Amino acid sequence: MELLTTNNVWMMICTALVFFMHLGFSLLEIGLTRQKNTINILFKNIFIITVGLLLYCLVGFNLMYPGFAEGSYGIFGFSGFGLSSPMVDGALDLSYNGGYTYWTDFLFQGMFAATAATIVSGAVAERVKIVPFMIFTVFYVGLVYPIAGSWKWGGGFLQTLETPFYDFAGSTLVHSVGGWAALVAVWLLGARIGKFKNGKAQAIPGHNLPLATAGVLILWLGWFGFNGGSVLSADPALTSLTLVTTCLAAASGGVVAMLVSSAMYKNLDLTMFLNGILGGLVGITAGADQMSPTDAILVGSIAGILIVFAVACVDKIKLDDPVGAIAVHLICGIWGTLAVGIFGALAGMNQFISQLIGVASYAAFCIIASFIILFILKKTVGIRVSEKEEVEGLDSHEHGMDAYPDFRLNEH
Repeated sequence: MELLTTNNVWMMICTALVFFMHLGFSLLEIGLTRQKNTINILFKNIFIITVGLLLYCLVGFNLMYPGFAEGSYGIFGFSGFGLSSPMVDGALDLSYNGGYTYWTDFLFQGMFAATAATIVSGAVAERVKIVPFMIFTVFYVGLVYPIAGSWKWGGGFLQTLETPFYDFAGSTLVHSVGGWAALVAVWLLGARIGKFKNGKAQAIPGHNLPLATAGVLILWLGWFGFNGGSVLSADPALTSLTLVTTCLAAASGGVVAMLVSSAMYKNLDLTMFLNGILGGLVGITAGADQMSPTDAILVGSIAGILIVFAVACVDKIKLDDPVGAIAVHLICGIWGTLAVGIFGALAGMNQFISQLIGVASYAAFCIIASFIILFILKKTVGIRVSEKEEVEGLDSHEHGMDAYPDFRLNEH
């Protein structure tokens, strides 16, 4: 009982840290975009966490952990609406799990669920209609994410491969799931006005880099819960190793992205430094419990290199991602997932092949699902604001208010 209490308290602390990450995402996104769209981005992020938790309670948790029935092939299962805690003699069954109670399990996993749509929010910033985005969030968080999550964490077909697919805390299950949808959404939306001139990408500076920096540091702190909680107990050896590898990957990702970008572009770009940190964090998330400190530095360093080239590649193919979400969450999510088969305790050809199968499975499902949802919305209610609304700002047109009424700038 004492061990369960210790484990459960740690899991609740981690739940709070993952919740705190939503503030980090909010600050990062508003900092890297223009002042006139601040309210819009904050509104989307608040909507995602509130509605995400309700959806995860009503359907998501039981879609993600359905206890797959015979003949389901580990692809789809559903164990009923709402939450139904295991009871013994009228009290909560404390033998549910050695690391946490049923309620803690739900809340910790629920915090993860909302993150996938938050990734999309940043990528489509400054030109997406708010109501269609809200509809997309309902379907993606309520259905797509938990079905995808069930394939591994719910004991589905990826968990039952001869060499099980491995994703410790969600490089693919959370970050790439959001990243694939971000890629599809950015493609269907088109670029912001003024982003590309004569075929060349133009910088559209964010309005508050101090807030963006604070957001990244908050996200780094939140990752202590994201990865540390994914141990699913307070096991001292595994938890402390996980936090060390997480921090080393973040540090190396940031430093390497800074060095590579400064060598390529001859300037010390803070935004590339920040995204390098996030890329390192996303990269280590799939195997944080399997890596040595040296492995973690290598995984983070390669993620830092990938960030610089991925950001340039996204611009090259004329996709407009204001916050670098595709580079950070999709590209580094794929890299981190494959890295499990290259570095650390699980390294080997069989594991690498299983990781490839997992990456391909999630790519196919998320691309198709997000395309169907967004394409239907595009053809019915439309997903992009008018040119006038985009130029004048979504805050005034979609929300009728200003984030900084005493410091309004004429920005177009």
